Amino acid sequence: MPRILGVDIPNNKKIEYALRYIYGVGPTRAKLIVEQADIDPATRSHELTEEQLNRITACINDNKFVVEGDLRRETIGNIKRLQATKCYRGFRHIRGLPCRGQRTNTNARTRKGGRKTVGVVRKK
Repeated sequence: MPRILGVDIPNNKKIEYALRYIYGVGPTRAKLIVEQADIDPATRSHELTEEQLNRITACINDNKFVVEGDLRRETIGNIKRLQATKCYRGFRHIRGLPCRGQRTNTNARTRKGGRKTVGVVRKK
């Protein structure tokens, strides 16, 4: 398994798709990296040479893409800032509710978690 920026990318995928396993690299950036590193897009990731891996890493660093740990830290910092300022979006993050205006009466199960059934307790 080749390692790029501390991430194991899958062996048997085309390099353009394998690069997407790096946090912060999506379809557009993966295509750009493959073009700039001058690698054939049909190449499988296990066929890459050490020199090609170095070119991919250099391309990511040259373009100053924020990836992996730095990007995760930045995202968490942004959420913590929203929570500290006690703005609306911060409260939504604290309470585990959707932040972007979605309805919560019937949906939002991903954010709210599983349903909590409230039943009636009868006296015997």
